[in-house]
Amino acid sequence: MTLFDYIDQHTSPETEALSFITRDTNVNVLNPHMLSGRVQGRLLAMLSRMIAPKRILELGTFTGYSALCLAEGLSDDGVLITLEHNDELEDTIRHNLSLSPLGEKIQLVMGDAIQSINHLPQDQLFDLVFIDADKREYCAYINKVLPLVRNGGWILADNTLWDGHIIDPAYDKDKQTVGLRQFNDFVAANEHLEQVIIPIRDGLTLIRKIK
Repeated sequence: MTLFDYIDQHTSPETEALSFITRDTNVNVLNPHMLSGRVQGRLLAMLSRMIAPKRILELGTFTGYSALCLAEGLSDDGVLITLEHNDELEDTIRHNLSLSPLGEKIQLVMGDAIQSINHLPQDQLFDLVFIDADKREYCAYINKVLPLVRNGGWILADNTLWDGHIIDPAYDKDKQTVGLRQFNDFVAANEHLEQVIIPIRDGLTLIRKIK
């Protein structure tokens, strides 16, 4: 038994809808490793419950797994807006979201993330943002979303350890690795943020906007 097997066995089960999405994604969708997975999914759900957000923004829907996890913590009148650029996934996402009553709280927006953010109301702040889209654009994403996060609000950024590539010189010219390094350095140097990287799965950074 590996340590991850042990963690997996001692983590709460996922819902029936999430279990279906896991199976279907692994069978029918390209790059199924992009799915958050049960352990990280339970962490996302628990963090969302702790924050109890009224408004959540997600960058990168993939097949809808993480959106449904995050939606578990929404207030009764809360909403989650999720942005996805891959239009080939739209039908799959909409079907997967319909499997859970929480899907009614989720608004799917198809298109480029930056352009979609530009079209969001600038006076409606978010309590929680989850960044899990193009790794090359993480710095652009956080600069776009920071003005839309309330003071004291939270940003979660996925894949910030990038399978260890983040410290591997062999990946110095890899654009995704470079983008993530720049993002991590930006967050660490920003006096308006406090942060911690959790070494779960591929690295998850918890960021709080302090002013």
